[in-house]
Amino acid sequence: MNTIDYLRISLIDKCNFRCQYCMPEDQELNYLLQQDFLTKEELLTLVKKVFIPLGFTKFRLTGGEPLLRPDLVDIIQEINSFPATKDISLTTNGYLLAHQAQSLYNAGLKRINISLDSLDETTFDQIIGNHGKSRWQQTWLGIQKAYEVGFNPLKLNVVIIPGINDHEILDLAQLTIYKNWHVRFIEFMPIGNGELFNQKAWIPSAEIRQKIRERWGLEESNIKGNGPADVFKIPHGKGTLGFISQMSECFCDRCNRVRLSADGWLRPCLLNETGQLNLKEALREKESIDLIKKKVQDLLLLKPEINFKERYSGVKGSYDRTMSQIGG
Repeated sequence: MNTIDYLRISLIDKCNFRCQYCMPEDQELNYLLQQDFLTKEELLTLVKKVFIPLGFTKFRLTGGEPLLRPDLVDIIQEINSFPATKDISLTTNGYLLAHQAQSLYNAGLKRINISLDSLDETTFDQIIGNHGKSRWQQTWLGIQKAYEVGFNPLKLNVVIIPGINDHEILDLAQLTIYKNWHVRFIEFMPIGNGELFNQKAWIPSAEIRQKIRERWGLEESNIKGNGPADVFKIPHGKGTLGFISQMSECFCDRCNRVRLSADGWLRPCLLNETGQLNLKEALREKESIDLIKKKVQDLLLLKPEINFKERYSGVKGSYDRTMSQIGG
């Protein structure tokens, strides 16, 4: 059985972007009320008394947009202070990062992933669902600031959508040549916006790699991350190129993570809704920590059977949550 030691923690379901692959533009979203979030104290209790004793050492903070959470810096400092914590990272859209990068770094955050699906202002705004003043410049400024304060290497997450940003594959890959930036190409998934997925489908990582290989060549990298990405580099490039191929090259057998939603649901698989546990309810109903830990441990033992290949097992109809509500 694969070692499960990586917890992705969604801090908030709200986001200041409305990316096409995450939330359908015409869908009305009912964001959680503050009292429905796990509080900082509840979250830290689960990390310290449930997950760490079960062997978790790596933690990623996500959303929604985690930079919208007012107590983010405090949460980072607390998790980073636990002796068992080997790695704490964060995924953001970068829009608020220019003003927060230094405080995040000072709090102990050392790794950051920023979503950047286009280098073209118009395409970028189309993808994020922006119909007002462009947000590209502020996002790019956040990326530069993060690199400047010490987030090195910097990871950029790119979801390729056919007919929308696939023409930018080489431009995005080129970012890794001159800077120690790690670009991660992520296959478009049927979560959050199933209608768009059915219209556009997805491009396999192998096709993206081939485009890059034909332009510059491509070689395997000896730098590996905590996740499922297959990592390569352009010869003599300073950064790396990662390919997360959950649609074309199922990596369920290598999965080392579970996800905790902002309202306390523990989810063993992103693409399968089977087996979720409501840990917030358990805490608020005063269940003992030992009982909660036992329930999580039992779910971890079942995790190998709860995966993308078995995604229709226990699932009726479409997914109930968008990507932002799950936590990515």
